[in-house]
Amino acid sequence: MIIREMKKEDNAIVKEIIQNSLESLGLAKPGTAYFDPQLNDLHDYYSNLDHAKYWVVEVREEVVGGIGIAPFNKDEKICELQKLYVRTNVQGLGIGKKLMETALSFASQHYDKCYLETTKELKTACVLYDKFGFTLLQEPLPGSEHSAMDAWYLKQLTPKGA
Repeated sequence: MIIREMKKEDNAIVKEIIQNSLESLGLAKPGTAYFDPQLNDLHDYYSNLDHAKYWVVEVREEVVGGIGIAPFNKDEKICELQKLYVRTNVQGLGIGKKLMETALSFASQHYDKCYLETTKELKTACVLYDKFGFTLLQEPLPGSEHSAMDAWYLKQLTPKGA
């Protein structure tokens, strides 16, 4: 397993992984990442934001998933964990955990808190967020873009070296 920063040539495969995952869960609908305008060029999107990155994970030289960190509320130093998706055929191998570790390590260098939006239907993901110390919120933070989501989490980040 190799985790690396996304390259331009990864755009199509990452979009496919995200959309296929959402389709398989019946979530290919407005208000989800399925229709995010930046989905056609995630590399460019993350490259043009300050303190943002998207990583992909390769298994046997094939991209099988990814995760992103982007600014959410600059004034309050809150980032958003975005687009954590892993192909179903490699789920259960600890890939989500490794992606979370990579993203949160980066986030802790630039932000005080990390926010994420998901749906309660993604039970395995919610368990993962709990394990990483995210707290379930009663409502989304102001500025939330994914109206179809029904679970919102926030985590206090520990600065590197603290």
